[in-house]
Amino acid sequence: MKKIEAIIRKSKFSAVKKALHEVDVNFFSYWDVTGLGNEKKGSVYRGVSYSTSDIQRRYLSIVVTDEFEEKTINAIIASAKTGDVGDGKIFVSHVEESYRIRTGEKGAATLK
Repeated sequence: MKKIEAIIRKSKFSAVKKALHEVDVNFFSYWDVTGLGNEKKGSVYRGVSYSTSDIQRRYLSIVVTDEFEEKTINAIIASAKTGDVGDGKIFVSHVEESYRIRTGEKGAATLK
Protein backbone atom coordinates (compact mmCIF):
# COMPACT_ATOMS: atom_id res chain seq x y z
CA MET A 1 0.00 0.00 0.00
CA LYS A 2 1.06 3.59 -0.63
CA LYS A 3 0.29 6.85 1.10
CA ILE A 4 0.03 9.72 -1.35
CA GLU A 5 0.19 13.20 0.10
CA ALA A 6 -0.54 16.11 -2.19
CA ILE A 7 -0.42 19.84 -1.61
CA ILE A 8 -2.49 21.63 -4.24
CA ARG A 9 -4.06 25.01 -4.97
CA LYS A 10 -7.38 25.43 -3.17
CA SER A 11 -8.92 26.58 -6.45
CA LYS A 12 -8.13 23.17 -8.02
CA PHE A 13 -9.62 21.03 -5.25
CA SER A 14 -12.97 20.40 -6.97
CA ALA A 15 -11.24 19.29 -10.17
CA VAL A 16 -8.86 17.00 -8.26
CA LYS A 17 -11.71 15.49 -6.24
CA LYS A 18 -13.65 14.78 -9.44
CA ALA A 19 -10.57 13.26 -11.13
CA LEU A 20 -9.94 11.00 -8.12
CA HIS A 21 -13.55 9.77 -8.14
CA GLU A 22 -13.21 9.01 -11.87
CA VAL A 23 -10.31 6.62 -11.14
CA ASP A 24 -12.23 5.00 -8.24
CA VAL A 25 -10.35 6.71 -5.42
CA ASN A 26 -13.36 7.52 -3.27
CA PHE A 27 -11.89 7.93 0.20
CA PHE A 28 -9.30 10.46 1.29
CA SER A 29 -8.76 13.12 3.93
CA TYR A 30 -7.94 16.77 3.35
CA TRP A 31 -7.05 19.90 5.29
CA ASP A 32 -6.68 23.58 4.57
CA VAL A 33 -3.04 24.49 5.17
CA THR A 34 -0.79 27.51 4.91
CA GLY A 35 2.78 27.24 3.73
CA LEU A 36 5.76 29.01 2.30
CA GLY A 37 7.04 28.24 -1.15
CA ASN A 38 8.73 29.61 -4.24
CA GLU A 39 5.64 31.51 -5.32
CA LYS A 40 5.99 35.19 -4.52
CA LYS A 41 2.72 37.03 -4.25
CA GLY A 42 2.04 40.59 -3.39
CA SER A 43 -0.97 42.79 -3.28
CA VAL A 44 -1.76 46.45 -3.03
CA TYR A 45 -4.65 47.66 -0.90
CA ARG A 46 -5.45 51.37 -0.78
CA GLY A 47 -2.03 52.24 -2.09
CA VAL A 48 -0.16 50.15 0.48
CA SER A 49 1.87 47.17 -0.73
CA TYR A 50 1.50 43.92 1.28
CA SER A 51 3.59 40.78 1.08
CA THR A 52 1.48 37.64 0.93
CA SER A 53 4.22 35.05 1.14
CA ASP A 54 1.99 32.75 3.21
CA ILE A 55 0.20 30.66 0.60
CA GLN A 56 -3.19 29.00 1.15
CA ARG A 57 -3.29 25.40 -0.08
CA ARG A 58 -5.22 22.18 0.40
CA TYR A 59 -3.42 19.10 1.74
CA LEU A 60 -4.71 15.67 0.66
CA SER A 61 -3.84 12.38 2.31
CA ILE A 62 -4.73 9.28 0.30
CA VAL A 63 -3.91 5.63 1.02
CA VAL A 64 -4.24 3.29 -1.96
CA THR A 65 -3.23 -0.21 -2.97
CA ASP A 66 -0.08 -0.46 -5.08
CA GLU A 67 -2.05 -0.90 -8.30
CA PHE A 68 -3.84 2.44 -7.75
CA GLU A 69 -0.65 4.43 -7.09
CA GLU A 70 0.15 5.52 -10.64
CA LYS A 71 -3.41 6.32 -11.70
CA THR A 72 -3.96 8.33 -8.49
CA ILE A 73 -0.82 10.39 -9.08
CA ASN A 74 -1.68 10.92 -12.76
CA ALA A 75 -5.21 12.04 -11.85
CA ILE A 76 -3.87 14.61 -9.38
CA ILE A 77 -1.26 15.96 -11.79
CA ALA A 78 -3.67 16.20 -14.73
CA SER A 79 -6.37 17.99 -12.74
CA ALA A 80 -4.21 20.25 -10.51
CA LYS A 81 -1.68 21.48 -13.08
CA THR A 82 -1.86 25.09 -14.27
CA GLY A 83 1.74 25.35 -15.46
CA ASP A 84 2.47 28.21 -13.07
CA VAL A 85 4.74 28.29 -10.04
CA GLY A 86 2.80 27.12 -6.99
CA ASP A 87 0.89 24.18 -8.50
CA GLY A 88 1.98 22.03 -5.55
CA LYS A 89 3.80 18.84 -4.67
CA ILE A 90 3.07 15.11 -4.35
CA PHE A 91 4.83 12.82 -1.88
CA VAL A 92 4.60 9.02 -1.88
CA SER A 93 5.50 6.74 1.01
CA HIS A 94 5.05 3.08 1.83
CA VAL A 95 2.33 1.99 4.28
CA GLU A 96 3.27 -1.07 6.31
CA GLU A 97 -0.22 -2.07 7.39
CA SER A 98 -3.79 -0.84 7.77
CA TYR A 99 -6.62 -1.96 10.04
CA ARG A 100 -10.37 -1.49 9.91
CA ILE A 101 -11.42 -0.52 13.42
CA ARG A 102 -15.01 -1.77 13.10
CA THR A 103 -14.16 -5.36 12.10
CA GLY A 104 -10.52 -5.75 13.06
CA GLU A 105 -9.57 -6.90 9.56
CA LYS A 106 -6.21 -5.78 8.19
CA GLY A 107 -4.42 -5.31 4.90
CA ALA A 108 -5.56 -4.05 1.50
CA ALA A 109 -9.16 -5.18 2.15
CA THR A 110 -9.52 -2.29 4.61
CA LEU A 111 -9.32 0.17 1.72
CA LYS A 112 -12.41 -1.18 -0.07
